[in-house]
Amino acid sequence: MYKKDFPYFANSNSVYLDNGSTTQKPQSVIDSTIEYYTKYCSNTHRSSFGDANKATTEFENTREYLQKFINANKKEEIIFTSGVTQSINFIASSFGKKFKNIIISSLEHHANIVPWHLQGRTLANGLEVVNCNDNLDFDFEHFEELLKANPNSFVSIAHVTNAFGKVHDIKKIISIAHSYNAPVLIDGAQSLSSFKIDVQELNCDFFAISAHKTFGPTGVGAIYINEKFFDEVEPYITGGAAINTVDFEKGSTFLNAPYKFEAGTQNIAGVIAFKEALKYIENIGYETIQNRKKELLEYLNSELKKLPDIIFYNDLKDCSGSRSFNFKGIMHDDISILLDKLKISVRVGHHCAQPIMKKLKIKGTIRASLAFYNDFEDIDKLISALKRALSMLKD
Repeated sequence: MYKKDFPYFANSNSVYLDNGSTTQKPQSVIDSTIEYYTKYCSNTHRSSFGDANKATTEFENTREYLQKFINANKKEEIIFTSGVTQSINFIASSFGKKFKNIIISSLEHHANIVPWHLQGRTLANGLEVVNCNDNLDFDFEHFEELLKANPNSFVSIAHVTNAFGKVHDIKKIISIAHSYNAPVLIDGAQSLSSFKIDVQELNCDFFAISAHKTFGPTGVGAIYINEKFFDEVEPYITGGAAINTVDFEKGSTFLNAPYKFEAGTQNIAGVIAFKEALKYIENIGYETIQNRKKELLEYLNSELKKLPDIIFYNDLKDCSGSRSFNFKGIMHDDISILLDKLKISVRVGHHCAQPIMKKLKIKGTIRASLAFYNDFEDIDKLISALKRALSMLKD
């Protein structure tokens, strides 16, 4: 029903089930990108001629649209980045470094692990990791123990985990963390495409956003920064467009937020086009998106369970759009090669989450991740391809 809005499906004969890696882009997003480059391509926040003014206006319109989309209090709380990876690195180096301890979950992906390692933090040496049980559930009791034992902490947690699609109860996490005066960054890479986000209701301090996982362009993202931290967060990159004054003797002074955090030329076309992705989501509605993904995921799970020797690592409870699995005695890489030959696009490997794979004593999984534009036929084709692959590998 929705595939007609996405040119990829008219030009590819693959069954696309890798939405956790990136989502496809509706025609409106593509049209917006082309319009910028062909009709008013100019830099923003600098020149004052007509096309430059239009580029700046459209760029800032996206900031205002995103502010309202996630219910930020002010548009200045929206800072554009290249994506969630840069957003987390930004906050890690410009704010998180001030804290003695960083607390993350067991299921984080590398973008929320490696920045802390670069600060010299390792387990029990400035980095604490919340346990998970055999169903990969977040251990709230252990979380509170860590907060009690480490009073000067910063919490950084994924809303929806990358490798297994587990949905953390971030509202509860934020509430507990704040009771111990710990600021919280939420990695929303996998969640904004599926859930209505209200940063004021959540009361989060930072919220990282990815455009390309939210039906928008690649190379674009944002970080929501609660205005109370504007003076404490240091500029991450400096240079043009971020500066108020520069003097060889007196040094440099910065503009106010958000501009002091957006040095250099941004991905202007991408930022402008991201607004069209958000509009597309609003037109469909989150209720429709959630209901569609829920019925698809339940059908996927029921059909996968019929396959012989399949291994799951968590149940369907608290999952969003993804199912990770393996087959007993068969390498997931071998399955991947055969699925690709059968025109099935899934992701296979450690999903940039090696620590949880190590805990599970596996090298990786097969991950099928869904979007609202998928359908039951896509799932049937996946199941058929898996049956053929298993038959070939067992012969």
